[in-house]
Amino acid sequence: MRHPIVVPLCVAVAVTLSACEKGINKAEVDRKFQDVNVIDETNLNEVMLTVGDPNEAVSYFRRATAQDPDRIDLMRGLAQSLVRAKRIPEGKVAWAEVVAHAESTDADRVQLADVLIRANEWDAAEKVLDAIPPTHETYKRYRLEAMIADGNEEWDKADSFYEIAVGLTTQPASVLNNWGYSKLSRGDHAAAERLFTDAIRQDRDLFTAKNNLVLARGAQGKYSLPVIPMTQIERAELLHTLGLAAVKRGDVEIGKGLLREAIETHPQHFEAAARSLEALEANIAG
Repeated sequence: MRHPIVVPLCVAVAVTLSACEKGINKAEVDRKFQDVNVIDETNLNEVMLTVGDPNEAVSYFRRATAQDPDRIDLMRGLAQSLVRAKRIPEGKVAWAEVVAHAESTDADRVQLADVLIRANEWDAAEKVLDAIPPTHETYKRYRLEAMIADGNEEWDKADSFYEIAVGLTTQPASVLNNWGYSKLSRGDHAAAERLFTDAIRQDRDLFTAKNNLVLARGAQGKYSLPVIPMTQIERAELLHTLGLAAVKRGDVEIGKGLLREAIETHPQHFEAAARSLEALEANIAG
């Protein structure tokens, strides 16, 4: 706990000795201290953006921007922290203020579009993205473009944007999952199955893709679990999903069997599956 104090003291001593030896004036010494503070502050800003409670980061950046309201890096930090804290209305205002700054970039406009989508303001997000030059080609930009095209049922554009986004990232699992869900919503279950499988191959812990994969298979009448990494609890949950998919497709007896298997597989009492099975059997009996 003493190291953060010792290091600045060492720096202070070194700077002071240097000033004495070389006859540096007080203004230059003060400038050297300021440079040290900027380095320390930059590191702290990065830490606040990546770890800890996002609400603490919000408080930190609010204090910082109050002291230096024109610094765009601090404004960005506040906007990012608000979104991390899921304070979307405040985050939307903060990103709009960043975009209004004279030093704002196209990347800032993409962030504004992102928070507008989170606020369910799709038309406003589309206008922001439309104003960004096509030369700004980033993963996040094209992922958002794909989501908006999906919402507008512009399927060819959506597929094109998803494909570009996948090519612009080394971690494409989430966008592959989104693309698969888009295909699933269109009724293209086979394509959705391939995309969900690719997403799981990229991130074996992405349970949303696993659940979506089971939905895509169930919609095709494939009632066996795919060969993918899963825990015992995940297996039970996926059996539950598959059972409901079978019932929805009209294969009620198969669905009941899958629900029973889900209950037996789960290491604890599986309340959701038990309720589904009870309701199904009560409905049939009635």
